[in-house]
Amino acid sequence: MQEDLTQVLNEIEDPELGIGIVDLGLVYGAEWNAKGIDVEFTTTSPTCPFREALLQQINDILRHRFREAASIRVRLVLDPPWTLERLSENARKRLGRPRTATAPPARSWSTFARGPWEN
Repeated sequence: MQEDLTQVLNEIEDPELGIGIVDLGLVYGAEWNAKGIDVEFTTTSPTCPFREALLQQINDILRHRFREAASIRVRLVLDPPWTLERLSENARKRLGRPRTATAPPARSWSTFARGPWEN
C-alpha cells in the first residue's frame, strides 16, 4: 500500500521540470494508516508560485485513487528547506546532474565571494 502511495504521488510532475514530485524529493513523508493518508511536501522555493496548485493536485489524485481512505491530510512543509541533495538518481539523470563529490555550497560560496579586500 505504501509503495502504491508513493508511485501515485510521483505521477504529479513539477510544472517547470516535468519530473515527479517524489523523484524531486518534494515529498517529505507519505503514510497510510488507520486514520487515513498523511502527506507532507515542500517546494523547491518558499515563494514557489505553484505551491497551491501542487497542494490541490496532491489532494485530487489521492481522493480519486484512494477513495477507501478514511481521510486525506496534505501539509506544506518549508522546514527543512528543499535542496538538490533530495533528488533521486532518476531525477539527477534527467536533469543532467550526476551525484559527484563536491565541496559544500557554503565553502564554494565563500571561495567565490573572496575579494581583494581579504588577505
